[in-house]
Amino acid sequence: MVDDGSTDDTAAVVSEMANDCSFPIELIHQANRGAAAARNRGICAARYPYLSFLDSDDWWLPHKLEKQFQAMSSHTQFLVSHTREIWYRRGVRVNQKKKHDPPHGDIFIPSLQMCMVGMSTVMVRRETFTRFGLFDERLPCCEDYELWLRIGAHEEFLLVPEQLICKDGGREDQLSYQYRLGMDVYRIEALCRLLANHSLATGQKQLVLEELSRKCTIYGNGCMKHGRPGEGNYYLSLPGQIAQSLETASQDG
Repeated sequence: MVDDGSTDDTAAVVSEMANDCSFPIELIHQANRGAAAARNRGICAARYPYLSFLDSDDWWLPHKLEKQFQAMSSHTQFLVSHTREIWYRRGVRVNQKKKHDPPHGDIFIPSLQMCMVGMSTVMVRRETFTRFGLFDERLPCCEDYELWLRIGAHEEFLLVPEQLICKDGGREDQLSYQYRLGMDVYRIEALCRLLANHSLATGQKQLVLEELSRKCTIYGNGCMKHGRPGEGNYYLSLPGQIAQSLETASQDG
């Protein structure tokens, strides 16, 4: 468990839990550095071949880990598995839309528009992070969106088609709430890094460019509407600049 600079009684609560728990609990303290850094700290400290994540505002249902481990043991070709979720908003259960249904197999295309892999649903083989790297600590949010696309460009994901976690959203202390108005900025940044730093098939590059253009158009026009022409023009011109740089790199290569 990683304590990312909390100022409450987390340490005392965890210590009490550890005394009553049948398995060992280790609490790692660090100065507040954000979700990506906290997850990376936990990954680097982990000693076993499978890793799962549980954010502070989510909870696993009974047998979640057991069912997921069994599924991954039976389907050894998958590096990552994920599950369906039950959603609450401020304690009240809400229904998910069809577009939020998590994909099985090729998650790359469905995940371009939005993150389709719930952070607390995943079970990941440790070797995945050796092959594809850790969470990008430069992103204050959407770091999961970036990582799943980075992996999903090359690997299929296993869906365990059961609702095995609950997540409660809508609170003001959550990153998804704090960055709700500008979250696409970080998705745009993630797509730019995907194009610049990671090998993609030609068809994948085109799909990323199309989604980048869509997001930049929406966000750029929003900036223009709200009196931020400098920012708006930057995002409206960004896809063309990225496409040109990729074309130049291709010709030079």
